Amino acid sequence: MLNVSEIQHFSTGDGPGIRTTVFLKGCNLHCPWCHNPETVSALPERLVYAQAGKVIVHGRFLPIEKIAEEVLEDKEFYGDDGGLTLSGGEPMLQSEEFSGLIDLLAEERVNTVIDTAACVPWERFVPLLGRIQVFLIDYKTADSEKYAKIVGGDREAVLNNISKLTERGENVRVRVPLIPWFNLSENDAEIMCGQLLGAGVKSVDLLPFHRLGSAKYAAMGKEYAYASTSPPGPDEILRIKNIYGQYFDCTVE
Repeated sequence: MLNVSEIQHFSTGDGPGIRTTVFLKGCNLHCPWCHNPETVSALPERLVYAQAGKVIVHGRFLPIEKIAEEVLEDKEFYGDDGGLTLSGGEPMLQSEEFSGLIDLLAEERVNTVIDTAACVPWERFVPLLGRIQVFLIDYKTADSEKYAKIVGGDREAVLNNISKLTERGENVRVRVPLIPWFNLSENDAEIMCGQLLGAGVKSVDLLPFHRLGSAKYAAMGKEYAYASTSPPGPDEILRIKNIYGQYFDCTVE
């Protein structure tokens, strides 16, 4: 059984090709800019959109067979690259539970991508080696103290997991959220590039901050810490992209 927030069909932003993204419930971090706040708690979340007269409950336990059945409904659209993406929340918190799902889909020639912050013990990755098409891994800051105080995790553990994955030949693509007041300085970018190069990273996607999750916070009756923060402008994004582009295959999503 997996604790699922929602299943999104025909996704094009969660890995290569057309994908079915299963958002799992529960996260061990608390990024104040998170645009999926309904996935942070492992408990069900009730979102009330008063103006639309709509209530959505996120959080239900589903057997892996049921999830596989829903994923396979989209199989004809996957082509050579598409498939399942497990996201969250933090999907690696349920890695033992979703291992069987990966096997079921592999039998049908459907691949799996993991979208993770990788702030979990290395032992959770070991059973997945050689079974995942791409590990999409968030790398949020070069500053260990900032990572611990603001995000609530262990930056060194994340970088260590990235290093071990690349050393073992796994396909790793790092995703860097570009967050105002957090990691948007040129110095931040240069230090992060050095750390990621040392970890064997070849590809980086930059994800500029946006406020598209604001309505979810309101629907949950929660305050959004970044509600009044403006997204980075095109010039600022290009400036940071030029730094990462010196070292990596770099795209802006």
